Amino acid sequence: MSAAPAYSEDKGGSAGPGEPEYGHDPASGGIFSSDYKRHDDLKEMLDTNKDSLKLEAMKRIVAMIARGKNASDLFPAVVKNVACKNIEVKKLVYVYLVRYAEEQQDLALLSISTFQRGLKDPNQLIRASALRVLSSIRVPIIVPIMMLAIKEAASDMSPYVRKTAAHAIPKLYSLDSDQKDQLIEVIEKLLADKTTLVAGSVVMAFEEVCPERIDLIHKNYRKLCNLLIDVEEWGQVVIISMLTRYARTQFLSPTQNESLLEENPEKAFYGSEEDEAKGAGPEAAAPTALPARKPYVMDPDHRLLLRNTKPLLQSRSAAVVMAVAQLYFHLAPKAEVGVIAKALVRLLRSHSEVQYVVLQNVATMSIKRRGMFEPYLKSFYIRSTDPTQIKILKLEVLTNLANETNIPTVLREFQTYIRSMDKDFVAATIQAIGRCATNIGRVRDTCLNGLVQLLSNRDELVVAESVVVIKKLLQMQPAQHGEIIKHLAKLTDNIQVPMARASILWLIGEYCEHVPKIAPDVLRKMAKSFTAEEDIVKLQVINLAAKLYLTNSKQTKLLTQYVLSLAKYDQNYDIRDRARFTRQLIVPSEQGGALSRHAKKLFLAPKPAPVLESSFKDRDHFQLGSLSHLLNAKATGYQELPDWPEEAPDPSVRNVEVPEWTKCSNREKRKEKEKPFYSDSEGESGPTESADSEPESESESESKSSSESGSGESSSESDNEDQGEDEEKGRGSESEQSEEEGEKKRKKRRKVPEEHGEDSSSEEGSDASTSSSESEVTSESEDEQPPSSKSGPGTKEVSLLDLEDFTPPSVQPVSPPMVVSTSLATDLEGLTLTDSSLVPSLLSPVPGVGRQELLHQVAGEGLAVDYAFSRQPFSGDPHMVSVHIYFSNSSETPIKGLHVGTPKLPAGISIQEFPEIELLAPGESATAVMGINFCDSTQAANFQLCTQTRQFYVSIQPPVGELMAPVFMSENEFKKEQGKLTGMNEITEKLMLPDTCWSDHTVVQKVTATANLGRVPCGTSDEYRFAGRTLTSGSLVLLTLVARPAGAAQVTVNSEKMVIGTMLVKDVIQALTQ
Repeated sequence: MSAAPAYSEDKGGSAGPGEPEYGHDPASGGIFSSDYKRHDDLKEMLDTNKDSLKLEAMKRIVAMIARGKNASDLFPAVVKNVACKNIEVKKLVYVYLVRYAEEQQDLALLSISTFQRGLKDPNQLIRASALRVLSSIRVPIIVPIMMLAIKEAASDMSPYVRKTAAHAIPKLYSLDSDQKDQLIEVIEKLLADKTTLVAGSVVMAFEEVCPERIDLIHKNYRKLCNLLIDVEEWGQVVIISMLTRYARTQFLSPTQNESLLEENPEKAFYGSEEDEAKGAGPEAAAPTALPARKPYVMDPDHRLLLRNTKPLLQSRSAAVVMAVAQLYFHLAPKAEVGVIAKALVRLLRSHSEVQYVVLQNVATMSIKRRGMFEPYLKSFYIRSTDPTQIKILKLEVLTNLANETNIPTVLREFQTYIRSMDKDFVAATIQAIGRCATNIGRVRDTCLNGLVQLLSNRDELVVAESVVVIKKLLQMQPAQHGEIIKHLAKLTDNIQVPMARASILWLIGEYCEHVPKIAPDVLRKMAKSFTAEEDIVKLQVINLAAKLYLTNSKQTKLLTQYVLSLAKYDQNYDIRDRARFTRQLIVPSEQGGALSRHAKKLFLAPKPAPVLESSFKDRDHFQLGSLSHLLNAKATGYQELPDWPEEAPDPSVRNVEVPEWTKCSNREKRKEKEKPFYSDSEGESGPTESADSEPESESESESKSSSESGSGESSSESDNEDQGEDEEKGRGSESEQSEEEGEKKRKKRRKVPEEHGEDSSSEEGSDASTSSSESEVTSESEDEQPPSSKSGPGTKEVSLLDLEDFTPPSVQPVSPPMVVSTSLATDLEGLTLTDSSLVPSLLSPVPGVGRQELLHQVAGEGLAVDYAFSRQPFSGDPHMVSVHIYFSNSSETPIKGLHVGTPKLPAGISIQEFPEIELLAPGESATAVMGINFCDSTQAANFQLCTQTRQFYVSIQPPVGELMAPVFMSENEFKKEQGKLTGMNEITEKLMLPDTCWSDHTVVQKVTATANLGRVPCGTSDEYRFAGRTLTSGSLVLLTLVARPAGAAQVTVNSEKMVIGTMLVKDVIQALTQ
């Protein structure tokens, strides 16, 4: 860029008469251009009165700038046109001036009055451009003018101009830092701006000028969280980075007491012994202090930040995904951090530059949170087309993820990598094998044998690297590996790489008692070639000589003296000094000091084995995603990530005052809407509300109003939670009015059979969330649903249609989709949303695949075991598939102690065992229920069925349709969710339906028998919709079947889980075409 002006300013040869001057063409090079007529045609065009010529000239000039050509000599001609009345010309003039105003400050100052007039132009683009040019003239004398212009622009009606004012603030601050106080006032004003266009720019200005003024963010925190989804990508990165630091100063650490988040209420209340000792000292560990201990409750504002950033993991921008990933890593509870793994793995399909940055961060994360990336192990396998740096980073991640379960797979990968032509990569692979061997004890011998085999490799670098790694491994168990040391000693004749030779000599010297015959001979050979060796080898020869002198002086005394004499006159002073020092230490003399008596302790002291650690181990003290983390060194402008506070600061500082009239109107609306519907359940749900779901009324109304005005910027989940909190408030205020009514209905409710209660409780258990605040809101909303259904389908007067103020969904927000219960289906009977075939499919789970054989009676020696998927929620854990196990004893002897042995399961899969069956008499049968978390995969769960005398290996492999639970949603909700899951998340296949499969009942029966999905209402007769959620991750699975009489039918599945979607399509097509 800088070379072009230098060439073009030299006087070149002039073009002959009639020849074209190539320098006029902006695309041509400047080397052969004639300088004295340079740009004359452009100057003439700019001096004419025709706006069309001026516009053409400006377009050509801006094109030259875009190509990197120097157009600074046109500055006087361009600046004259600042006052041009044509808006298009004026815009391009400002673009030019922004580029060259800093270089041509004197000429730009002459036009400053024009720029000031431009600040009052009716066109917002001209106002913004004028401010941009003014802030680009970096002359201290105009600082007051710039300050005034920024203040005016900050109050401009146009958000684009306010955004430009925010951009100008850091420029002015870098020119004159004394203006900081005035600029902070402008930043405070702009932070209160409610437009998404301004948000990112003003936060950037805040970060540049006053990042320590955290108090400016308090009032705007919730607004920034809610606006985040609609801000441009550049702004999202800046805001997320700032909010990460803000959250670290304002909220308590969610990982400070991880045990309190467990399901067990006793543990959650009392905490673990370690946490007691760490957190509150010896006094708190006493039994009397335990009841005072409060469990960790996440601040609602902390939850708001996590909830509103989660959708951005699907952003098309790698920078935004990386920003959200670092936010979750630094702020989220351990149970929730896992969601970022899938997004980061997705980025590995991007350009190599993006891969490099992502892998650096994944390498750091995988040290602390290994389990997060274990399911995606294969995504880190190395491709032959990867650059060396990417290969080495993937190796780092694979080594971090290696554990006893997957180490065979990882080592097989490493075997193929060793055959690569990339020598640096091969060396890194051998080091990775060494790290795996040190971390996982049971494969140490395997790795060592593999590395010894590499010693016969033709490539000298491979052999050398293997020697270095073997040396480190042998230090762990030297006594067992004397043969390997002998083998290495023979290699000294062939290996020429200095580091490898030095490693072999060190090993022989250190463990010379294991090879007493070979060691002196190695020293003899080394003494012959001493003068030709590298310095690092010479030092180890001296060490070997000293150690052999101390242990075997008869054979090596003369050799040692010879080596020390050679070293005494070496060119390198380190070697000369080492030789003198060693001689005085080991060779006794009359003047020998006290040290020579301790020579053996000095040279032959037991040395600890080296710990092979990841180079990324200590990088997590830098904020992930930052330049400092990438370089592993503090970069200029880096701001340290603050430590979590010991006690949470006052959360009320984030409350925003709301005008009184809005509060009243909101309350009245809620009363009108909710009074008849919720009066039924006041008595039950009132006392169960917990403290953490009751924020300040101002904060609640503020977050509600901001979510309404934000044009749907927050996720549906957040809207539902806010609504749930509002409804609780509404019920609290109405409790006095409807106390008598509630008493009457409670009497009625006692007569209802207990089955409904059980159903609702199991549903509540199956829908529980991992975080405390979300689970409470969910359970309360489920408690609120049964009132209208508990009277049974026969009582029409309680039907939803009979309520006077029943309003369409646009007025009453729809609750989040959840697993369908029988009570909810009873509610829906009155609505008649669809044909009658919907209701039976909702009332009871459709039976899936029938009983299947788990253990044949012959193989089980009289014990026959079958299993079936019940499709009922598993009471122990909602993420588990409920499996019914049927035992029958056809032998003549009783079977005792039937139980599940300790299973060795793949990563992610877990089993909830059934209670032990103590005795199964001959001819008797028994049934047990066990839960299996298949982790959203069709991988088989292998385990042992044990009796007192025998063990039987069995496995249960689920059909893909059993990995989900049905969800009820309206047609609009279905279409909305389906719109989010397009592209790679959509799988479509065509099929020909047989004649027996054209009735509604048959189609619905076959689909629901194949997959545990719920029917969704549909307005058209030839279209069927089904919805469900995967049990482990809760990912939506949406199935659409279009069965038109003329032509082929079409099955479409929309799901984040592409593998599940593909398998489900195949299963459904197979079921329909049979």
